[in-house]
Parts: sequence; C-alpha cells; structure tokens
Amino acid sequence: MEETEFEALAKAALERIERSLDACGADIDYELQPGGVLELEFGDGSKIIVNRHAAAREIWVAARSGGFHFRHADGRWLGTRDGAELFEALSRMASEQSGERVVLS
Repeated sequence: MEETEFEALAKAALERIERSLDACGADIDYELQPGGVLELEFGDGSKIIVNRHAAAREIWVAARSGGFHFRHADGRWLGTRDGAELFEALSRMASEQSGERVVLS
C-alpha cells in the first residue's frame, strides 16, 4: 500500500471514530491532535490513544489493556495478533475503561 493511500484510509478511520464517539452517548472526551493522534479521555483520567503509524502502514492503539496494531485488509482494519476489527476492539476497550457500554460503529 502506498503512503498516500494509507494516509487517506487512516484519516477516514480516525474521522469515523470521532463520529462514532459523538453518536455513542458515552462520557468520553476526545481530541484529534496534529499528526493523526486521537486521544480519548475517560472520567477516571485514563486514556486510549489511537494513532496512525505511517512507517508500518498501521493504526496503533494504546489502552489500559495493552497495545494493539491494526492493518488495513479487505476494506477493514484488522488486529495483527488476533484479527479483531478495529471498531469492535475499540468498543470493548472503551467499555472497559469507561465502565459503561460503548458501541462504536
């Protein structure tokens, strides 16, 4: 995958995460920072960091439960270790950290 294609796909994924956060109704503050870093902050002060990693052509997620890498394949971002889909994994991580059900789609 060329860098420009990766950048477009990663940007679209981060924007989709933002829209999903708006729609989910959970008490999560978030900010998309320069360079494609999306920071989610929860009521207890914990954070989830989602960022694009251009060199690896992956989206990386750092959460209380660990670090995760997602690679684009067949129109979806899939975990490199377990094949989990990005939005399903983020929903699980955000639910764990917020203490409420979070569904990102």
